[in-house]
Amino acid sequence: MTALLPRLRLLALALILVGLVPALPAQAAVTVTFYGHEGNRVQNGWLLFPHAFVHLHGTLESNGLPVDYAVGFTARSPGPQLLLFSDRGILNRPEPAYIADGIAYLSVVISDETYEAIRSRFDYWASAEGGTYNLNNRNCIAFVGDIATVVGLATPSVRTLSPNGFLKDMVRMNPPGSLAGIQHHAGLG
Repeated sequence: MTALLPRLRLLALALILVGLVPALPAQAAVTVTFYGHEGNRVQNGWLLFPHAFVHLHGTLESNGLPVDYAVGFTARSPGPQLLLFSDRGILNRPEPAYIADGIAYLSVVISDETYEAIRSRFDYWASAEGGTYNLNNRNCIAFVGDIATVVGLATPSVRTLSPNGFLKDMVRMNPPGSLAGIQHHAGLG
């Protein structure tokens, strides 16, 4: 019995020390944020049009790799021809200043599996099959709506030409608590 006492003391000390170690940080996660850009103004010599895009940021749980990827869908050759004709679309990566100037409407923490599903949708939108741009129905709004659907969000009809109007409606359709990890940013004004 006396030989057991030192072992019990050592075990008690180990348990005390474990209790003093701070809790490990929460598991890594990636967040997708849905942005709108007001547009209809000139900035640094460029005419900015309304636009919607997504920003994936965080850390993958599976391998700890950082994620920082923003992208939107737009016409390869913007111009008045888009009022009448479809054109090739491209995935466009906005500059950090453009992201900072955008309006973050809604964020959702996503799993690695959802992240991979979103990346797969990016590949589709960049392909010959999915990359046709049409101002009325295959535009940045349709792209953001597609990504929102992959995440599990309810989306309004994409038959609008107002990215911010679409995103405000999407926020209304997805109130706090409607999906795990959802966070609202912009007011609905």
